[in-house]
Amino acid sequence: MSDKSVNAPDSAKSAPEAAPLLRIEHLSKAFRVGKQQRMLAVDDVSFDIPAHSVVGLVGESGSGKTTLGKLLMGLHSKTAGAVYLHGERLPNRYRGADFRRYGRHMQMIFQDPYGSLNPRMTVEEILTEPLRLLQLGAARERRDKVVEWLLKVNLHPSHLSRYPHEFSGGQRQRIGIARALITAPDFVVCDEPVSALDVSVQAQIINLLGDLQASMGLTLLFIAHDLSMVRHISATMVVMYMGSIVEQGPAEQVFTSPRHPYTRALIEAIPIPDPELERQRGHRLLPGEVPSPLALGPGCRFAGRCSQVMPHCRQQRPPLLDQTDGSRVACFLYD
Repeated sequence: MSDKSVNAPDSAKSAPEAAPLLRIEHLSKAFRVGKQQRMLAVDDVSFDIPAHSVVGLVGESGSGKTTLGKLLMGLHSKTAGAVYLHGERLPNRYRGADFRRYGRHMQMIFQDPYGSLNPRMTVEEILTEPLRLLQLGAARERRDKVVEWLLKVNLHPSHLSRYPHEFSGGQRQRIGIARALITAPDFVVCDEPVSALDVSVQAQIINLLGDLQASMGLTLLFIAHDLSMVRHISATMVVMYMGSIVEQGPAEQVFTSPRHPYTRALIEAIPIPDPELERQRGHRLLPGEVPSPLALGPGCRFAGRCSQVMPHCRQQRPPLLDQTDGSRVACFLYD
């Protein structure tokens, strides 16, 4: 997807300096593997998400991005740490009442538009369900709201009686967006919302999300592996590797002046839209292998793949430190 195909909302480009809507403090999640081992999928993650802004969360598959998003939504229990919404600490493990209480304020747009919609429900039933579960509005008001949201995501009221299999992937994701936003939440996790779609419709969905974010004053956590996309829609970029944050800062700054060797490697791997220039550049693959999450050593988790590794990188884990320009980086090169 070319850079020019995405319209960045002004509110996302200039996030206000204010108390964060969401505060994440030392959040960790470990999954049990077999009887003896535990896999640390999210490890001591801390950052703020300002109100009315878009924060991009990037990293390779397996970096912990989706797990982090599900932790924020209460879909996974927290092993350690805390999440605060409007200053209120969210439960470590959600119960049924918690989903109803916080579902008014927090929603999620899922990656797979084919698997996230119930194939046995019509579009009207899919969009009415969150209003019914959260007891929002009377029956007539709910139907009016469903029609309103179909139009907002550029679908037609005649689609109300149709089933998910009758729609394209892009149309299904529009239905998923309407389902997430119909309750007017404050905060939305967008979990790679276009990665399963054709390139031809990706920009349409991104522009739709940008327009809705700007018009509704939404706060988004936009999870993706495409740094170019995140650069255009986000005010802040957070880079994760093996469950931890390695770099964070203004999206444009992180993209144009990356500090962490991993961030630089991700940016260098972005294809150039000119085929001839891409052939001349050749493939730039990171050396080494991703370490096993079940056998992590004491040092930097990127040490085995880093071209600037130093001896102490293999013995100590670099802390995530604030820089003078307001960014943060976990690398001994900037200690």
